[in-house]
Amino acid sequence: MIATLQCTVVDCPDPAGLGRFYREILGWELDESDPEWVTLTSPEGFRLAFQLAPDHRPPRWPDPEHPQQFHLDFDVPRRADVERAREQVTALGATFLHDSGGAHRGHLVFADPAGHPFCLCYGQM
Repeated sequence: MIATLQCTVVDCPDPAGLGRFYREILGWELDESDPEWVTLTSPEGFRLAFQLAPDHRPPRWPDPEHPQQFHLDFDVPRRADVERAREQVTALGATFLHDSGGAHRGHLVFADPAGHPFCLCYGQM
């Protein structure tokens, strides 16, 4: 091993706003003490950081001319919970992009408020 992962960093135009968006999804602790670098930390110590990028150009999923750059997958325990999760992330500012379908396994694709794709996955666990 050469190193350990410190955190995953997401470029965005509003670090505090995007940090709050993902805090609502994950329930992790939010540190907004630096307006240009906001960090979410899980109880286990995993960190997700949001870095100010004033000229950020959001991806346009699934347009290959504007690739997704990265995406986050979130597990939803049961298919029955997906609609409630969909309503919750949409109320937080997510934009629905795509439903993969599937009665038992699949994912819903959304864009976060900065345009980054993320998925609510079900039946994957």
